[in-house]
Parts: sequence; structure tokens; C-alpha cells
Amino acid sequence: MCANFCSLEEDIRQLEEAGIDYLHFDIMDGHFVPNFTMGPDILRMVRRITSLPFDTHLMIENPDRYIPIFVEAGSNLIFVHIEACIHINRTIQLIKKSGAKAGVALNPSTPLCRLDYVLEDVSAVLLMTVNPGFAGQKLVSGAISKIENMKRMIEDRKVKVDIEVDGNVSFANAPLMAKAGADILVCGTSSIFKPGLGIKEGVKKLTLTLSRL
Repeated sequence: MCANFCSLEEDIRQLEEAGIDYLHFDIMDGHFVPNFTMGPDILRMVRRITSLPFDTHLMIENPDRYIPIFVEAGSNLIFVHIEACIHINRTIQLIKKSGAKAGVALNPSTPLCRLDYVLEDVSAVLLMTVNPGFAGQKLVSGAISKIENMKRMIEDRKVKVDIEVDGNVSFANAPLMAKAGADILVCGTSSIFKPGLGIKEGVKKLTLTLSRL
């Protein structure tokens, strides 16, 4: 949601040249979150111009209806919100059956115990560190300690699950998140898409900042 849709292909080329690992797509339906973004046609278009893995974050109600469509459009990893799923295990299995890796996303106020019976079934957990729906928000209180607790939970359970963090991943916050246990950082307007900085410069600055840990 942070890329410039008027120059989307150019932004993607710059991201590729800068060496980023994933493209993260925010999918919003105006119901689960009070905003709209894009549909599967955008993913299909982008898939034609890049081979980068697609990390697709479904911030939508009734995600089961749309999971096969977004996998067909090019998604490699799909996150569904545990708050939006009545039968989360069934949804996870649907993602896998459709041909993608499965991930579960948690809103800032959702406790980690909601993952107790699904952690072994997913490839990644996405922790929202702002309330989902809009870019440019401030980090919620307790975000760093939640990442630390998630890391501890994964280690205690002896499972291989990546921790992805989304929300105010700024140049100041990113090192704190990585140190707390984040494996993947979703970067937006507070870092690599920071106005006036430039994508390549933003990625370079963030990489340098993280290398000092």
C-alpha cells in the first residue's frame, strides 16, 4: 500500500535492485479494516514483471472465499487474520491445499495464546505493531515485548516459524524489532518508502542500520 501506483513497475525495479527479499501486498476490503487497497488483478499484473516472492496479507472478512484466487494470482505466502476466521485450522489447510505457505496475523491487542493450537501448522506469524488499515501510524505500546514473547514461544515449542512484523518499521524501531526476534520486517513510509528519500537509499540506510546489531 506504500508504493506509488502511478509508477509501480519502476518502484518494483528499484526494490529488486536494492536486494529486498519479498513483496508484501496489503489486501483490504473496507469491512475488516476501514480502508480499501487492491484486488488479485494487481498481483497478476505484478507477477508478470517480477519473480520476487509475494507475501500477501489478507485484511478481509471471510478470507476462505478468496484464498484460491490470490494463490492463483501469484501469492507464495498468505496471511489471514485469526480474528477474521471462525475455523482457523480449516483456513490454514485451505491455504496449503491451494499451493501457498500459510501464515497467521494478529492485531496488536490479540494475545499470543490464540496461536496455541495452530503454531505448528504455519510457516510464519505476522504481528501487527499498529492497528491495521493505514500507513504512517505510531508504534503501539507493548509491541517490542510482544515480539520477544513470540520468539520465546517459538523456541519453547521447538518449531520453525518466522516472525514477521508490520507497522511503523522505522529506522529507529527496526533494530529493536530485529533484536527482539523479528525475522521479516514489512517496511513502509517510515523507512524505505519515506517521502523524499528514495527507495534504494531507504533500503541502503535500513540495511546499514540493521548491520550494526
